[in-house]
Amino acid sequence: MSSGTESKTLYQRLGGYDVIAGVIDELLSRLRGDPRFARFGMGRSVDSHQRARQLLVDQMCALAGGPCVYIGRDMKTSHTGLGITEAEGQANMEYTTAALEKFGVGPREKAEFLGIFQKYKGEIVEKA
Repeated sequence: MSSGTESKTLYQRLGGYDVIAGVIDELLSRLRGDPRFARFGMGRSVDSHQRARQLLVDQMCALAGGPCVYIGRDMKTSHTGLGITEAEGQANMEYTTAALEKFGVGPREKAEFLGIFQKYKGEIVEKA
């Protein structure tokens, strides 16, 4: 007996664009509220923050099998020189987990969503 979820994309199982955008907004809100991440927002305009947010939403939407097109740079190019530490990478994963839980994302989908973040860890985290 199949529930039909096996053939659905992660995008569909999450609930589509609005859920992904909500999770990203919650994640970014948590990151902005953490003093450890203040250096990433310094000297950036509101427009730059909004563009970065939209790129992340589009990227996650596309990587989850949705209809979005990601037009940003690759992760290595985007993050080289930022000096993102292992601890910052771990905090990001914790905040992402909390954001997914806030939106009631199920365990399978949560693991897959976090797996996308993990896939790019080596291109983002620079320092142990």
